[in-house]
Amino acid sequence: MNRFIFLIIVLITFSCGEKQNETKIEVVKEKIIKEFGFTLNNFNVKKDTIESGDSFGLILEKNNLFYPKIYNIVQETKKVFDIRKINVGRPYTILSSKDSLNKPLVFIYQPNAVDYLVVSLGDSLWAEKKQKEIKLKEFEAMGSIKSSLAETMQELNLSPLLTNELSEIYAWNIDFFRLEKGDNFKIQYTSRYVDDSIYIGLNRIHNAFFEHRGKPFYAIEFETDSIRGMFEYFDDKGKNLRRAFLLSPVQFSRISSRYNLRRKIAYYGRVRPHYGTDFAAPVGTPIRSTADGRVVKSGYTKGNGFYVTVSHNATYSTQYLHMKKRGLKVGTYVKQGDKIGEVGMTGFTSGPHVCYRFWKNGRQVDPLKQKLPEAKPISDSLKRKYLTYMAPIKDKLDSMKSNLNFDKKTNNSNP
Repeated sequence: MNRFIFLIIVLITFSCGEKQNETKIEVVKEKIIKEFGFTLNNFNVKKDTIESGDSFGLILEKNNLFYPKIYNIVQETKKVFDIRKINVGRPYTILSSKDSLNKPLVFIYQPNAVDYLVVSLGDSLWAEKKQKEIKLKEFEAMGSIKSSLAETMQELNLSPLLTNELSEIYAWNIDFFRLEKGDNFKIQYTSRYVDDSIYIGLNRIHNAFFEHRGKPFYAIEFETDSIRGMFEYFDDKGKNLRRAFLLSPVQFSRISSRYNLRRKIAYYGRVRPHYGTDFAAPVGTPIRSTADGRVVKSGYTKGNGFYVTVSHNATYSTQYLHMKKRGLKVGTYVKQGDKIGEVGMTGFTSGPHVCYRFWKNGRQVDPLKQKLPEAKPISDSLKRKYLTYMAPIKDKLDSMKSNLNFDKKTNNSNP
């Protein structure tokens, strides 16, 4: 009896041991990889870059495609794909059949980070231009001015495109030539990416705060025309930041001489009224019209050099002197910010600059001391909608701290 019980125990133990030693087979599913609209798992994939001496035909020959097939491909696709326009250093991909023949089926060329060209090499020959999906990522940044906006952005490793964008937003309200140490800003913006991680540039600033000389300036982006997709910037009171005139005819220069009726002009060596405001900038810097208008004079005089005069309405007109060469023709209509010429040194001048003159009711005045007309205000109903929309954005700007999610891809780039 005891021997029988012992036998049962041995059998049970042996059986349990067998179950414990059973091999478990885990099925691992292949990760699906998609790119350029193709499932790459279905092909043999070869990625390479265009090298010096490479041509479209030579690349195909290296991958077992020959004349007359190459000739037929070129003829069928030449309306879309110019085989001469493949540049050294740009990537390409060849998708081939996943069998022993390894037959090339698709050629993909990337002229830049966004665009790509697909050329079918199989029985059906065609070419098609496509674009990768662009995704927007949100970021925030803030800083305090030490010397200039550009230098502050650089110290924060932020894209110089943000400097340009911010200066454009506040072009009517803040004199960026006279920023003071301690002026500070906060911005909320989006950048553009492909393949989730490849930075391809700034999209735009959506909301901003700038404190200049202790005065706060809010700029909240708001859609004013949903049909045309138009956005404008308003402050925390619902006032449009845009004005009828820009503060400056050039970006990021310095005022080298102000409007002064008792200024001693070095060129003449005596007191002579200076009716303009001089903005020093390198030769070739674009000069922009400070407001909408029509070119009424465009010519050359001994003192002014090449110049352009723009009439904006019955009250205001502006003039731009010492251009590098003749600007726009008389009769040309311009929008605010349009290029009308380039900074030069023509006429009586000791250095490269544009002398900006401003007329009001036929009399030359100091543009920096004028209360310039505002843009057309939004309707009362739209203003109420804006103020409701603006409130939480303003709260978020006010509560922004220094531990921000900086756009590292933007910071490390120099577009």
